[in-house]
Amino acid sequence: MDELLGKKIPYSAQAEQAVIGSILIDARCVPDVMEKLRADEFYGKLNRDIYETVYSMFAYGITIDPVTILNQMHVRGVYEDNCEQYLAEVMQMTPTAANVLEYAAIVRDRALLRKLGEAADEINNLVYEGNGAAESALEAAERKIYALRQGRNVGGLTPISSVVQRVFDQMSEAASSGNKFPGISTGLPDLDKMILGLNKSELILVAARPGMGKTSIALNMALYAGMNLHKTVAIFSLEMSREQLVSRLLSRAALIPSQNLLTGQLSDRQWRDISDAAQMLSATDIRIDDNPTLTVSDMNAQCRRVPNLDLVVIDYLQLMQSAGSGHSWSNESRTQAVSDISRMLKIMAKELNVPVICLSQLSRANESRQDKRPMLSDLRESGAIEQDADVVIGLYRDGYYNKEAENPNLAEAIVLKNRKGATGTVPLTWLPEYTSFTSVERRYDDEG
Repeated sequence: MDELLGKKIPYSAQAEQAVIGSILIDARCVPDVMEKLRADEFYGKLNRDIYETVYSMFAYGITIDPVTILNQMHVRGVYEDNCEQYLAEVMQMTPTAANVLEYAAIVRDRALLRKLGEAADEINNLVYEGNGAAESALEAAERKIYALRQGRNVGGLTPISSVVQRVFDQMSEAASSGNKFPGISTGLPDLDKMILGLNKSELILVAARPGMGKTSIALNMALYAGMNLHKTVAIFSLEMSREQLVSRLLSRAALIPSQNLLTGQLSDRQWRDISDAAQMLSATDIRIDDNPTLTVSDMNAQCRRVPNLDLVVIDYLQLMQSAGSGHSWSNESRTQAVSDISRMLKIMAKELNVPVICLSQLSRANESRQDKRPMLSDLRESGAIEQDADVVIGLYRDGYYNKEAENPNLAEAIVLKNRKGATGTVPLTWLPEYTSFTSVERRYDDEG
């Protein structure tokens, strides 16, 4: 259609053929090419079918040469009468496999131009159809461009063969990393074992009654990811100011009671420790927004502009709805609003392909029970949060309710929902002077 309208479709038949020819001449180049090029970046159908076949053969350890490729094309049902002749021609046309990565770069560049053109057409249609507000059209346009920048398709049906390959790639990456779990560590080893870390595209909900330490445990995770793992972290705080958050982070990083930071009553040693902690914290890529009127769309738009984003923390869900409402909510409309927000947060986690930690208040239902530990049912008045979340962690401290508790600083992270596996209780130690948590087996005086 584009060619009929006089538009020249961006693609290079020569470069595509040279990539295929290079693979046929020297199969040793296949691993390098696989890192640079996906099958859907070929414009020619036959080139795409051949490359997909090679991709599959490589994944399953099948020897790659012209004869085996033709055989596998038969097996996969993509063989055509001219395939044998075509393979011979592209081998003859390709002088050497030495320049294969340059050929692959040309193929990829043309594919990106094609996808950019498709996105531009879709954005154009959005504008001129006149359906919906400008803000929603801008949001859709940003989403499409962001997906291209991340090297992902903007949607549509994907052949299962390419998904299988991505799963294999993820497994190989996990195996080679040496980690016992695939996600970003929370800094709490026992919790990591149960939820396998904070994984890409997951919505992780941390739920508790006020004062239990929701913000504290989320900041623990953000600080560990930023300082120990050198990850890029975005924190959206709808309740506390940037200065309050950074004060808490400094207290935890320097292991100096937060009260001392607030009053400035510090010894010479503590001033040195806080100075060192400030330098380390300044070297991290942790970004904070404390605008209390942010919507999910605002957060999503900001996150798209952060290069190499690894983790998002939001404190906390119910404030997002109330901040943007401008009026009081009935129970029914409040429930619906929070349900909508939780759904948008899950979509945001998938789109950004990063874990999103969202804090949530629990209902007062647990206050009337003898056992005041949080349950999934305590979330239900907030609509579909339980359904949208991949992991739900409830926090409980007996010392909060029972002033005569044997160990007032014993805390529990109760994994109430876990799409990846087990649920159960992880014991933690609450460090009130630092408003922080640590694993039970680790003592804070060992961590300096």
